[in-house]
Amino acid sequence: MKDEIVYGDRMMPVTLPDDVQTAPPGLATTLSAVDDIEKTIRQALQAPLGRPPLSESARPDWKVTIAFDDPTVPCFAPVWEPAVRLVMAELEKAGVKRTNMTLVCANGLHRKFTRRELAQILGEDLVREFRYRLLCHDAEDKDHLTHLGTTASGYDVEINKQVTDSDLTVYINTVVWRGFNGGWKSVCVGLGSYRCIRWHHTPDSMSMSMNKNVMHAMLDEMGAVIEDRLGQERIFKVETALANPLEVHKVWAGGVFETRQAVLALMKSQFKPRRDIVKDKGDIVIYGIPNWSPYAAFSVMNPLLTLVSTGLGYFGGVIEAMGKPGCTVILVSPCPDLWNHDHHPTHREIWQGILPRYKDPYEIADIFEDDFSHRPDYIYKYRHCYGFHPMHGIMTTYPLKRLRHAANVIVAGAENPSDIEQALGFDTVATVEQALARAKEEQGQDASVVFVKYPILACRQ
Repeated sequence: MKDEIVYGDRMMPVTLPDDVQTAPPGLATTLSAVDDIEKTIRQALQAPLGRPPLSESARPDWKVTIAFDDPTVPCFAPVWEPAVRLVMAELEKAGVKRTNMTLVCANGLHRKFTRRELAQILGEDLVREFRYRLLCHDAEDKDHLTHLGTTASGYDVEINKQVTDSDLTVYINTVVWRGFNGGWKSVCVGLGSYRCIRWHHTPDSMSMSMNKNVMHAMLDEMGAVIEDRLGQERIFKVETALANPLEVHKVWAGGVFETRQAVLALMKSQFKPRRDIVKDKGDIVIYGIPNWSPYAAFSVMNPLLTLVSTGLGYFGGVIEAMGKPGCTVILVSPCPDLWNHDHHPTHREIWQGILPRYKDPYEIADIFEDDFSHRPDYIYKYRHCYGFHPMHGIMTTYPLKRLRHAANVIVAGAENPSDIEQALGFDTVATVEQALARAKEEQGQDASVVFVKYPILACRQ
């Protein structure tokens, strides 16, 4: 059968076995887009869940922090600027002065963003108006972090002082995807310190599950500490569900718990478990990797992001869901040898110095987390040079855990195959057809094949 497979930023024609199972990736929704984003946000703010409206609850002398998702999130709808402006308008109705409002980009361990980059999501007028009151979170700025204590399970809760020193924090979440983001993750990760984030960002805990999500259970514990120390009315959330990456479906506002439950109910109605998408799991799972990673916003894809973070990570959930234990995985990508050492200062060292020797993410974290997370040169680049936090580089290796399920990985169409073989030990071939032939040598000529049709996606530029 003839078909097409995503190959970086284009589609490539391929010839596949006639009996291949073609599977959707589980990305699409049936949700309709709203006609008027501003009207949708305004309605949510004026009828919040579990909280009175901001216009009624805020006080004229309050200092308010308006925090928002950083540009790594897969939202290309114009949410940020109207949401910020409408939140400000509601606060002004209560008499809060604009000069007492501070904007904070909740980038967590992601890199800080330049004002020119932030202008692309907030608009130039807001960036110009807020000037020094527009900040990027710094997870290593000890003078501007507050340790609120530990949870019942012993997790540290340490967040940006803008939250603890403000009378109110309004957090604008621009997309909720399955069970991964939103809720207390916004505050405890986006505005959390490394000391706080390290507890729930492990190979085992990070999850997109909409039921019994281990990561969000830990985050809920942290949120309970925040509410206990600061009060239940101090955090006001805005949560957004998208119809697609370009359009908004619905917006909720109000309490963290209430908005989280509302958006999760919608997600559950749209996405069935990936394991239920195919009738029979395959001996071979094949999919292409688009030229996309949340961590390449205003930057470039590099081989570590392409094959590990996106290939095995964000898109690799289909391996366990649609592949049998011991399956062969075929990844299709040009995987160009591009690197931005300012934005991803640790990635080349990981690619060349760690991965050729270690493939187990648990072992990598055990050996290298402490060293990387305290390296003065890497911390400096995070704090002052728009680089990702060094621990984030180690986190990009976590999807290697999927190699416990897959017996082998073959990369088809890579421009620099020897580099991939040396770093990851993956087999490389020139074409998809050659990859399938090699996979059948391993799995048997009657091996079943599942083809997952991922779409073309692009990074924010």
